[in-house]
Amino acid sequence: MATAAPSAASRIAVVTGASSGIGAATARQLAAAGYRVVLTARRKDRIEALAEEIKAAGHAATAYQLDVTDRTAVDEFATAFKTVAVLVNNAGGALGADPVATGDPADWRAMYETNVLGTLNLTQALLPKLEAGGDGTVVVVSSTAGHATYEGGAGYVAAKHGAHVLAETLRLEILGTPVRVIEIAPGMVKTEEFALTRFGGDKEKAEKVYEGVAEPLTADDVAETITWAVTRPSHVNIDLLIVRPRAQASNTKVYRERS
Repeated sequence: MATAAPSAASRIAVVTGASSGIGAATARQLAAAGYRVVLTARRKDRIEALAEEIKAAGHAATAYQLDVTDRTAVDEFATAFKTVAVLVNNAGGALGADPVATGDPADWRAMYETNVLGTLNLTQALLPKLEAGGDGTVVVVSSTAGHATYEGGAGYVAAKHGAHVLAETLRLEILGTPVRVIEIAPGMVKTEEFALTRFGGDKEKAEKVYEGVAEPLTADDVAETITWAVTRPSHVNIDLLIVRPRAQASNTKVYRERS
């Protein structure tokens, strides 16, 4: 059973995929910046614990269990608000690293549904609330994968390219409304779950992704970038911000220290 829906209030920031990684870090930082954060994710226990942590720090937070791919649930969630200030579309992720010839269509479908249709669902449902507030911001957390391909990444690249195109097109279509559209595209970020989920819980494969990389980005690094972009003056729109660790020059060129 879902946590009770939050009541309408000013300066609400909705963060999807807030149960771990970039989403959780972004929720903490937006709360510290003065937003009342609404944490959404499928894992109720995690977002409730995070909401309690944020409130213990003196900030405002509410947890709401939500699957972004469930349009009926998303529409019901949206009825809780009169206005929303910020929507951070962070829910997503990668599954597998097989070549096109042997990739699992079910993985491709799942990635598209979460990264693209999940973003579409929340954006469509909350866009009227963002406009009603008179100063809204939509953030799409894509990836450098959405801007350049690499071997073994076609399914994820296709999904993140879809998220990129969604953000780019939305910005054109809502020009003249009081809503900004920001895309943040991180490169190599080491979080507790991203690579582990991608490789089906195989810790050895997950660790190899970051092997020899002294300082990949952290969830906090990306969250700081998101928070900075969101808190610019209303007339300033950060259309696209690509952020990588210094050790990464492209999706396929990474400096790895030898042991």
